[in-house]
Amino acid sequence: MADLRVGIIGLGMMGRHHARVARELDGVQLVAVADAYGDPHGVAGGLPLCGSVDELIAQGIDMAVCAVPTGLHEEVGLALAAAGVHTMVEKPIASTIDGGVKLADAFETAGLVGAVGHIERFNPALQSLRSRIENGDLGDVYQVATRRQGPFPSRIADVGVVKDLGTHDIDLTAWLAQSPYKSVSARTSTRSGRPHEDMVTASCQLANGVITSHLVNWLSPMKERLTVVTGEKGAFVADTLTADLTFYENGTINTEWEAVSNFRGVSEGNITRLALTKREPLKAEHEAFRDAVLGKRNDVVTMREGLNTLRVAEAMIESASSGQSVGT
Repeated sequence: MADLRVGIIGLGMMGRHHARVARELDGVQLVAVADAYGDPHGVAGGLPLCGSVDELIAQGIDMAVCAVPTGLHEEVGLALAAAGVHTMVEKPIASTIDGGVKLADAFETAGLVGAVGHIERFNPALQSLRSRIENGDLGDVYQVATRRQGPFPSRIADVGVVKDLGTHDIDLTAWLAQSPYKSVSARTSTRSGRPHEDMVTASCQLANGVITSHLVNWLSPMKERLTVVTGEKGAFVADTLTADLTFYENGTINTEWEAVSNFRGVSEGNITRLALTKREPLKAEHEAFRDAVLGKRNDVVTMREGLNTLRVAEAMIESASSGQSVGT
């Protein structure tokens, strides 16, 4: 079978990495790239450099990666769907729920693979965590808590921290717990002088009863990407910066020191840092997209899932504005 012909539109910070991985991927041939503002990172090499999505489509591509600014996802994605091109759109799916609905509908109606680039699902630590939760290693899941903090990124211009960073945690939480969100209560802050929020803290509940908390900001001098899942048998801590997964087991040994034993709700057990095969998440994401196009498997983040994540993000923004909990 001939290689799938892939094109990439949007050659900024993420687009250049998509191009690198596409060049390394078996069964895929990168045939053209596109960006209305040129090629600042020298991604094209000897490939055609297109100035629009229509020019990219004219190169005869089978699949595309859309890494343009969020506000352009709807326009570019709909053009690719109309042309019959399987597409992975960087997260979030669109800047508005209406735009996300149009994209999901367009790709489903055309029978095309439409995916959203929620890359955290493909992090080795979270992939292992999900399988261990499914195996019952944690027993009943009680809580998911995430912290995603770091310095301000100059690359972001058209969305706030909820839609840019927060959508990672919304998606991975619903995926790990295998349950959609039911309600959210959030507070935001704007400290950087931009029109969009740069800090958010949210307390939420999933439809299956799991409670969640999310702390996200662009204003921290330390970079942190942590997911803590607590259940009846202990807690897993996933660090997605280093792809490390640690299990804190509930203890079975009685504590003789009375002051300590009375203080803790559960006793401390073994702490195990788990050995993982650490593959690059972006490559794993591209492989999933390729295999979905080939009909071999379907574990991409679908556009319908991406739309649900955007709905929760919008609910967080609404909750922060109204000061009330918002159902999702």
